[in-house]
Amino acid sequence: MGAFESVRVIELKSGSRDVRFDGIGAVNGGGATSVLFKDYPEPQRSQILDLVFAPRFGASVSAMLVEVPGDGNATQGSMPSHMHTRDDLGTHRGYTWWVMREAKRRNPNLSLDAVAWSAPGWIGDGDFWSQDMADYYASWVRVLRDVHGLELDAIGCRNEKGVSIEFAKQLKATLDKAGFGSVALHAFDNWTADKFDFIEDLKKDPEAAEAVDVIGVHVMYGGEGSGSTSGARAWAAEAGKPIWNTEDHVYRPGFDCLIGIVECFNENYLLHGATKVVLWYDVAGIYPVEPYPEEPAMIVAREPWSGHYAIREALWGYAHYGQFTELGWTYLHEASTLLDGGGSVVALRSPDGDFSLIAETKDAAGPQRLRLRIGDGLSSAPVTVWRSDATEQFVHDGHLEPVDGEIEIELAPDSVYSLSTTTGQRKGGFDDVPSSEPFPFPYRDTFAGYTDPASRGFLPRYTADIAGAFELAPAPDGDGACLRQVVAAPTLSWAPDWRPYTILGDETWDDYEVSVRVRLEAGERAAVMGRIHHVGTGYGFIPKCYLFELADDGTCRLVSVNGKEDKAELIGDAEQQAIIAASNERDPGGERTLAEAVVSAPSRRWHRLALRFEGTRITALVDGNAVLTADDPTHARGMAGLLAATEPAYSTPHFADLVVKGIGAQDPEPTADTEVSLY
Repeated sequence: MGAFESVRVIELKSGSRDVRFDGIGAVNGGGATSVLFKDYPEPQRSQILDLVFAPRFGASVSAMLVEVPGDGNATQGSMPSHMHTRDDLGTHRGYTWWVMREAKRRNPNLSLDAVAWSAPGWIGDGDFWSQDMADYYASWVRVLRDVHGLELDAIGCRNEKGVSIEFAKQLKATLDKAGFGSVALHAFDNWTADKFDFIEDLKKDPEAAEAVDVIGVHVMYGGEGSGSTSGARAWAAEAGKPIWNTEDHVYRPGFDCLIGIVECFNENYLLHGATKVVLWYDVAGIYPVEPYPEEPAMIVAREPWSGHYAIREALWGYAHYGQFTELGWTYLHEASTLLDGGGSVVALRSPDGDFSLIAETKDAAGPQRLRLRIGDGLSSAPVTVWRSDATEQFVHDGHLEPVDGEIEIELAPDSVYSLSTTTGQRKGGFDDVPSSEPFPFPYRDTFAGYTDPASRGFLPRYTADIAGAFELAPAPDGDGACLRQVVAAPTLSWAPDWRPYTILGDETWDDYEVSVRVRLEAGERAAVMGRIHHVGTGYGFIPKCYLFELADDGTCRLVSVNGKEDKAELIGDAEQQAIIAASNERDPGGERTLAEAVVSAPSRRWHRLALRFEGTRITALVDGNAVLTADDPTHARGMAGLLAATEPAYSTPHFADLVVKGIGAQDPEPTADTEVSLY
């Protein structure tokens, strides 16, 4: 039997402390986490969606939490708001509603949850906790229902930005009045050690206690910022309110991420009483230069031009729960326990008597034997066994036949097991995944060739907005379509703010020329960017790159942008803080103007801005004429981008005909519309 000779007996039976299982799942959001994934061709796009959401196929998550887009950076870029201004309403912007619809189509029982990171600047005259924001939420939920045919199950107050008891009451009353009384409200989704302290306010305010349906918190796994849960758990149980972990993290490679995910799910219930756990994030549809481009996602899908994607081991960690449980099952509390030899076990049952047991033995000293005694009311069917370890993931290990109502199994160290009387599980996958290819070079997008911008969420192919919203829009002179940065005021940003910009391309590009046509209104400035190799750490998004900026009065400047210090104390866990602190020590950041001049470039006319890179030599051009040069070794390679200035006021410039090509090469033919449709 190995190091632990005794057999651990677990009684599988219902008890008075059993509670409802509210699901496990992943976040889509915290920035534009799937912005490149939206551009994938078929059949790869549907394959990825199946791997995440289809029951008993891949991750098979039972819960989904999305960001309510708000134009501001929220870790991995920004997503366009449905209300850029108070009098605006867009029902098909971005891809969030699309991915929710596709997820729900695959699993009609999936729970849908949402919360905002950022919000447009018009909200509350700068105050997020306002009636404006309550109305903003209600309008988003209404579009979700009336236009996209989906009912929201739950909503938060705001992601990781403090506490407002009055806003919780305000939001609940607004949702009730708007006809969304069935939408559960969770509060307050913070990660710090004092995350449960607001419960003391709920105890003193019956109206607030009535408004908050769920105690929502972040980051309880691994002890980082976990806070004290004993008193909170007791009060929540007495008040009849579940505890949900609406965002946790497992930033690990390979199998260590898989087993960590299961350990996270188990410990959230065992140690903190969380009946729903949602991890950040699902599909990594972002460029590698962005923060957290692979870990902790379950699928990496950042090559829509090739259709290539990769399944990470993490996906099978979700599968060990997702394929063996369903929303509305019940935790068998007395059968759920930490193991003496290392690891944990959580048991659940279905309403009709099926049961599943999910075990992990991370860092166990040796094998451990479990004897499961199947109680009254539970199925006596054969128990299927699925296992993962560092060598192989999510493999079927046959069945165990109950003998006199008992089954016995030996658990190896550093492994994950799912035991269940349910059937139909499989390790889903596809054989026709295309090979990886670099971003197409040369590249050209006129922004005028999209046949139906609304069907694409008004987003062009391959651009990733880091802040602001760069949308397909009618050209101001009536000549077709173009791209426009449409956010006209500072947002209530989740992250420290900078300027709106969008990126595309390959971070390995070194010598090349990037150009774009720009049209400025009076008082506006815009820039073309190149050699972008850094877009922030996840909290703060100042890039490292070169940019060439033109103002409507002809003032232009060539700038080296070198990032700057981020506020590490505001980031979620110790690992993130260490990354930021090390980056700050290596490079304190700042901006340097390398050259500047004044040229003739009247406003309300189109002008072509270009940056040319040849080794350390940088040349800036306006309408084909070199106007600035510099010799600078700071940024050797990187992507292309477009920027809208924010001083003296927010600029909303128009862009057209973006070209990236070799030095001295002819302009390539425009890339044809791939006719990707979201709506």
